[in-house]
Amino acid sequence: MGKVIAAITTSVDGYIVGPHDGPQHGLGIGGERLHHWVMGGPWSYGDDGRDTGGMSGADREYFQALTEGLGSGIVGRNMYDAAGAWGGRNPFPGTLVVLTHRTEDQPDPGTGFLFVDGLDAALEKARELAGDADVSLGGGADLIRQGLTAGVVDELAISTAPVVLGSGKLLFEGFDQDLDLEVLHTWSSPYATHVRYAVKRPSAVPARP
Repeated sequence: MGKVIAAITTSVDGYIVGPHDGPQHGLGIGGERLHHWVMGGPWSYGDDGRDTGGMSGADREYFQALTEGLGSGIVGRNMYDAAGAWGGRNPFPGTLVVLTHRTEDQPDPGTGFLFVDGLDAALEKARELAGDADVSLGGGADLIRQGLTAGVVDELAISTAPVVLGSGKLLFEGFDQDLDLEVLHTWSSPYATHVRYAVKRPSAVPARP
């Protein structure tokens, strides 16, 4: 069985999207700056990155290292909707499991998406589809918090963009677990610093007072 790797991009102040995120502004107002590293430079929702050269350098090295071992992935319904279902076809390795209570509008399986209700069921299905390969938890923040709380995340990969958003949705909003992480590798570019951490699992964790 492969690893479960949770990966997401945040601002320096911990936001994964800016304010007023939705179908028209998937990363919120100003949040597109978080993904300059993905697009290879500045972009807007209007051009959707078409005027950029795509990932290069350390950003591409990080992305390739992250995705080369993936066999399947899980994302939340909000991310799926905000991304416009990535144009109707899964762009990532393997089948992408979408965690949602609304499974009745499951798209054609040929699109590479599978709707599943409940984290346990979604993880079981993703692991089945991945075989010996890794499974990604691609966000949003609530899904990653659920995975960390459930103790199923082996690695946490955080890309920090050099921007302070001030508001939006925080990665660790309401999260109260005490975790130790081990730095496995870092990459840095003008657009982001990427860090992969191993999530340590101590044999016993004292209860909070």
